[in-house]
Amino acid sequence: MKPVYYVIALAVIAATLLLVAGPGARMDLWDFRGGFKLMRWAAFLGLGAAALATVMLMVPRTRRSAPVALVVALVVGLGVAYVPWSGMRAARALPPIHDITTDTRRPPEFVAVLPLRADAPNPAVYGGADIAKAQLEGYPDLRSRHLDVAPAEAFQRAETAARAMGWEIVAADAASNRIEATATTMWFGFKDDVVIRIEPDQADDGRGSRIDVRSVSRVGGSDVGANAARIRAFLRKLGD
Repeated sequence: MKPVYYVIALAVIAATLLLVAGPGARMDLWDFRGGFKLMRWAAFLGLGAAALATVMLMVPRTRRSAPVALVVALVVGLGVAYVPWSGMRAARALPPIHDITTDTRRPPEFVAVLPLRADAPNPAVYGGADIAKAQLEGYPDLRSRHLDVAPAEAFQRAETAARAMGWEIVAADAASNRIEATATTMWFGFKDDVVIRIEPDQADDGRGSRIDVRSVSRVGGSDVGANAARIRAFLRKLGD
């Protein structure tokens, strides 16, 4: 077999490991830690394929044998390595927390979701001042949302926005103006729980509504910004 075929095979194996890492965890073929290990191996193999392809492209004899295939192996190898590298880079740039809320002084509390989190490594109880400080440093834009409508109407808007997000609604309690839901990430299938609290906004004598949201991962020390991004997306759908 020509050496170029080994390089191509290495790039294909790297891409395959990357592609199955998340779906395999989602289908319970391995846990998320196993998926992360596969991603690391994919990165190493991808870099190896890219390095070998680069060397072979610099050698006239091997370059002439299959230039297009070597370029493809180079691009695939670098692309595969980039995915876990970019994830690690994002994780290092963001606070290593997984509990995000628009109200760090009085975070919305879970009720209906608690039985679903019974075996979750991450607790549902808020971590306190240290978590609040880390969030303020990493996500200073997250704040309570004011709506110029009564809480009952704000509740309806919040429920509509939550369903539009594709979340699984666990509870929509109009009496307490609280919505609880579970969001499942697309690739790894991580379960993150969300609680939405609607209250009369005392800043305008209770004529409007104050919306607070909290999103908490069930597993993992760092969410790599997923919970903050989820809250931002929900608030955009909610509107002003």
